[in-house]
Amino acid sequence: MTSVAQLLKTKPNPSEVYTIGADDSVYEAIRLMAEKGIGALVVTDGDSIAGIVTERDYARKIVLMDRSSKATPVRDIMSKAVRFVRPDQTTEDCMALMTERRMRHLPVIDNERLIGMVSIGDLVKDIIAEQQFTIQQLEFYIHGERIHGERP
Repeated sequence: MTSVAQLLKTKPNPSEVYTIGADDSVYEAIRLMAEKGIGALVVTDGDSIAGIVTERDYARKIVLMDRSSKATPVRDIMSKAVRFVRPDQTTEDCMALMTERRMRHLPVIDNERLIGMVSIGDLVKDIIAEQQFTIQQLEFYIHGERIHGERP
């Protein structure tokens, strides 16, 4: 089973986590998400984590409520209860938490410090890679058995 630390190492920029201030506008948050091609930002208030804001928050709390993204601070739409994982937890732990809580992003915290972000896409890629590896090993096993098991 893959650990969160191992999963983070497979990302293009493993320690790169994008954040936004709680007082910044929702417009700035969405602009940053679009620019970086991501779906969530950790919201900070000084040095501490204040929440998480996602594209889903934007759609439900700005667009559907006909609010202005430029006039609304992130703190008004962010989720304040931030679920997170630690580097030694498994991808299975992440999937269980995401499924149970209907979440798509999990910050990774180590020694009270934000060190990464795991998305549902990261987990799916990892599962596919594990399955491909298993299939390859089974194919080698099967072909190896045939080669060694054949009679001249």
